[in-house]
Amino acid sequence: MTTKPETGSATRAAPGLRHDAIGLREVLFQSITDMAPGAAIAASIPAGAALAGGALPLSVLLALIACLFCASSIGLLAARMPAAGSLATYAARGLHPAAGFLVAWGYILVGALIPPLVLLQLGFTTASTLNSEFHSYPANLWWPWALAGALIVLAAGFYGIRASAGLGTVLGAFEIAVFVVLAVFLVVHAGGHNSWSVFGTRYTPGGFRGLSGVIGGSVYSILAFGGFEGAAPLAEEARDPKRTIKRAVLLATLCIGALYVFTTYAADVAFGPARFAHFSVAGAASWEGMARALYGIFWFFVFLAIVNSTIANANAGVNVSSRTAYAMGRIGAFPRFLALVHPRHRSPHVAILAAFAVTVAVTLGLGLGYNPVTAFSMVGTGIVIILAAIYIVMNAACIGFFARRRRRGERWNPLTHLVIPLLGIATFVPAWLTSAGIRAFSFVAPLAPPVSYMGPGVAAWMVIGVCYLIYLYARDPRRVTEVGLVHLEPDELDEQA
Repeated sequence: MTTKPETGSATRAAPGLRHDAIGLREVLFQSITDMAPGAAIAASIPAGAALAGGALPLSVLLALIACLFCASSIGLLAARMPAAGSLATYAARGLHPAAGFLVAWGYILVGALIPPLVLLQLGFTTASTLNSEFHSYPANLWWPWALAGALIVLAAGFYGIRASAGLGTVLGAFEIAVFVVLAVFLVVHAGGHNSWSVFGTRYTPGGFRGLSGVIGGSVYSILAFGGFEGAAPLAEEARDPKRTIKRAVLLATLCIGALYVFTTYAADVAFGPARFAHFSVAGAASWEGMARALYGIFWFFVFLAIVNSTIANANAGVNVSSRTAYAMGRIGAFPRFLALVHPRHRSPHVAILAAFAVTVAVTLGLGLGYNPVTAFSMVGTGIVIILAAIYIVMNAACIGFFARRRRRGERWNPLTHLVIPLLGIATFVPAWLTSAGIRAFSFVAPLAPPVSYMGPGVAAWMVIGVCYLIYLYARDPRRVTEVGLVHLEPDELDEQA
């Protein structure tokens, strides 16, 4: 005779998230906006131009292939374990409950840092643009715009998943449309300079000739894909989650990856592949700069697209962190008040308020303590250090989960259950080393203070998580084991109990 975990039984009796609230469109745009395509096109991807030069489109194409490996692994796991705990649940079932807890510990930090990251960008982008157009506006008065963005995201999240997912859908569609239209204009403007040669190594800059520059550019481009798994934490609120979440993760990666390749190609051939190594995130040699020079007022739409992208990405980040905190609070692994759900809107409102408080504290603390651009680099570095490591763990979890199922007689696919996850691990190791500033490759630049503080800071966060994990094992190990149990179907709970 088996007994179901008491915590799981108790939590199922309490009010939960709103089931069947959103469909594939909204879930898809959760992943899309978590990737922040507008901000990535304008800021993240051009960072690889110094390494890949005019071959950057090839770098982005390689990054797309690499991310599809990981998206495949996460999609397979999401189809088997639809859960608000998402990546934590996958690691717990595929590797070990302790791994699941530590993934949750790291992933909630990622979700909590995404809003400060993009709201800092919202602040300094808006302030600098206003200053360039109206010189009387102080260029350093950035923080009111960041706070305004935080309040918009708070309101959307508080009113429930339909409101926040709807906001993400509208904003995401707008930013994509703007960059697609501008990219088409740039391709037309390039005319006879359109060439497939940018998908080769001909235009890599000196010092990074050949494949070394292309690979270096692809590592930086991989970071622009971060968030493609953002649909996974919405599994308990989506219709037919076993199909919807898998499709959303794969479609978001493929579609936005194709957008990245197309827009990078368009900027490359329009700007000039031979000098594309000097393309950057601001000034004349940037997306906004080209829009100003070639199409006048169209720069304003590029600016709006970047602003929209920051708010949409902050909204997606709150969805991720609040659902992860809710799932872990529900089983007592995190404080239980994080699992409280608003009786009317069915949103994890306490977790959302906690995310808002962290957003304001980090945004203003680092932004005013240093400056918003430096703070942006610091927060972004911290995010990618954790996220790249989590992607590596997800590929390993895919191998572990299906290897265990194979021993129970289930079908084993060597390609999708072993080869692709191993390729995913191999491609994200260089990305992790790059984000941490560990010089294992020639294209990895050492981090300078204060950005270099983020490595030890992330390490300290994870050490605290390990200490808390040990405490939970000593006090009530069930709270750790339920990271992998609480989201299962009733028959699977019986099997595991």
